[in-house]
Amino acid sequence: MTQAGNMHLDDPQFYDDPWQYYNEMLKDISGARESICIETYKFGGGNIGERFRDVLTRKAKEGIQINILIDSWGTQVSRPFFKKLEANGGEVRFFMKIRFFWDFFTKNHRRNHRKLLLIDDHISYIGSANIAGHSLNWCESVLRLNDTDLNKQFQRIFDQDFKMYKSYTFKKPALTRLIRSGEYEILRDVPSITRQKIKKRYEDLIKGARQRIVIETPYFLPGFLLRKAMADAVKRGVDVTVIIPMNSDVHMIDMVRGRYLGMLYKNGVNFRLYLPHNLHAKLLMVDNETFSVGSANFDYRSFRYLHEIVLIGKDERIVHQLRDHINNCLQNSTPFDYEEWLKRPFAQRFFEWIYLPFRHLL
Repeated sequence: MTQAGNMHLDDPQFYDDPWQYYNEMLKDISGARESICIETYKFGGGNIGERFRDVLTRKAKEGIQINILIDSWGTQVSRPFFKKLEANGGEVRFFMKIRFFWDFFTKNHRRNHRKLLLIDDHISYIGSANIAGHSLNWCESVLRLNDTDLNKQFQRIFDQDFKMYKSYTFKKPALTRLIRSGEYEILRDVPSITRQKIKKRYEDLIKGARQRIVIETPYFLPGFLLRKAMADAVKRGVDVTVIIPMNSDVHMIDMVRGRYLGMLYKNGVNFRLYLPHNLHAKLLMVDNETFSVGSANFDYRSFRYLHEIVLIGKDERIVHQLRDHINNCLQNSTPFDYEEWLKRPFAQRFFEWIYLPFRHLL
């Protein structure tokens, strides 16, 4: 697994090993002097969740401002889990609780999938990882940044989300936009059929690729325009490689993705199936110089229905670490077997066809 190595503390650090980044997160939380903000889809109730809660409670007792925003659909805990934390001044909010009304299915599908940890005015974590013990053996993608300007932008986003955690409709256009901070771009998306800024930015990056594209995602269900951009890139002579888990934690998505693998493979896209355990990392690398790391999956649901956030940039310090991570993943992956795919059982083909109309909601 990729490690931070002997990098300077102020340098960006990339982690794909949950044991490493959880320990670093807890260390940074323990050292907080002013504030701690957490925005996450899942907060587990097991050992990892309890460790975070207990450290946060201790910091709240010290007078540190604690604000936590958790998605009410995705999380595994309820308000009593944070009783002592809130009794000591911490504030926990659950994003958009499930409600029953005429538009139940569409509205309740718009979840907050963003993952941020912000400490004081300079430390920021962004990536794929929830705070939950079930991911301890997964391969993730998490960036730790010690950057005051970036932290300020992330903090502004968090504050807006924290204030509107009960809202079902986001009418302000500013909530779906690109934010520039030095050499970085922050893209945050809200549920939309037409805007989908992250997907469109990915399309542009793929269309502009000259040599190589690497996509890592646990769930691979790309729309037509993304599939076309990938196929067109291959025609231009670009090496397009997609790394996905052999078996993700969502079997239904694994089933439906079969409809795309053969088609894109015939168009020259290389697929690698990650073997050791679940690959939950979410990243895009173009020409070994432009990267995207964040919470967005490469699928319909993520681009269309979820509140997502990604960081895009060209920082060579990050690119170097991501290249090491990608090479490690490739070494632990096996090529997609097209001939074996053609022989897949009728039952699998049948369920691919059955599930396909629901690909936007998986």
